[in-house]
Amino acid sequence: MHSTHIPKAPAYWSKAAIVPGIVAIGPMLPGTLAFGMAFGALCAQKSFSLAEVVVMMGTVYGGLSQFVAVQSWPSVLTPATIATLALLTLTVNIRFMLMSATLRPWFGTLPPWQAYPAMLLVTDGGWLAAMRYRDHGGADAMFYVGGGIVLYLVWLVAAIPGFLLAEQLTDPKKYGVDLVMPAFYAAMLVPAWKGPRRAIPWVVSGIVALVVHWLVAGWWFIIAGALSGAISAGFLDEPEPSGAAA
Repeated sequence: MHSTHIPKAPAYWSKAAIVPGIVAIGPMLPGTLAFGMAFGALCAQKSFSLAEVVVMMGTVYGGLSQFVAVQSWPSVLTPATIATLALLTLTVNIRFMLMSATLRPWFGTLPPWQAYPAMLLVTDGGWLAAMRYRDHGGADAMFYVGGGIVLYLVWLVAAIPGFLLAEQLTDPKKYGVDLVMPAFYAAMLVPAWKGPRRAIPWVVSGIVALVVHWLVAGWWFIIAGALSGAISAGFLDEPEPSGAAA
C-alpha cells in the first residue's frame, strides 16, 4: 500500500464545485432525514412545541448532542441543570473542534471572515467528504460549503415530519429508526479505512467506550472513548513513505 503526495493548492471559491459537493454528500441525506425525524419525534414525546423544535434545529445544529440534551432535559430549568446540559453538549460536540483544526491547512488560506463562518457547517459526514476531496488535491471551498448547506437544510426540515408523526414513531424499533445512528457512523468508517494499523485507535476507543458505558452511568463513555482513541493514535509511529531511504 503506497501513499500519494498530491500538492495542495490554496483555498478559493467558485460555483463549479457546488454540484460535486452536493453529490458527494448525497448518500448521507437519507440517514440525515431519518435521524432528524427521530429527533423530532423525541422532542414531541418530551412536550416541546413545534416552534421550539424548529428554533433548536436552526440554531444549535448539533446532531447527536441535541439527542443527548433532549433525553436529559430536566422538568425544571435551574442554573445547575442548564450548566449540566451545557457540559453534555460540549462533551459530545468537542470532536468538532478537532475536525475544524484539520481543515485549517485548507481554509486557513482564506480571510478569517470567510473561513470561520464556514466552520459552523462542520458535520461528521460533511467533514469526511471534504477531507477526501482535499486529499485528492481539491481546493475549491464551495465543495465543502455547498454540501454543508444542503445537509443543514435537510436537517432543519427533517424534524418537522418526525414531530407531526410522533405517535407513529413512539416505538423506534418498529421502523428501524433506532438503527439510523449506529448505521450512519459505521458507514462513515468505510471510506475512512486506511489499513489495519490505522484502525487500532478505533478498536481501543470502542472497547474503552463500551466498558465505561457498562461501569459508569451517564455520558462519560463518550469522553473516555474519544480520549483513549486520541491517545492511542498518538503512540502510533507514522510509517516511512514507500521508497524512502533506509
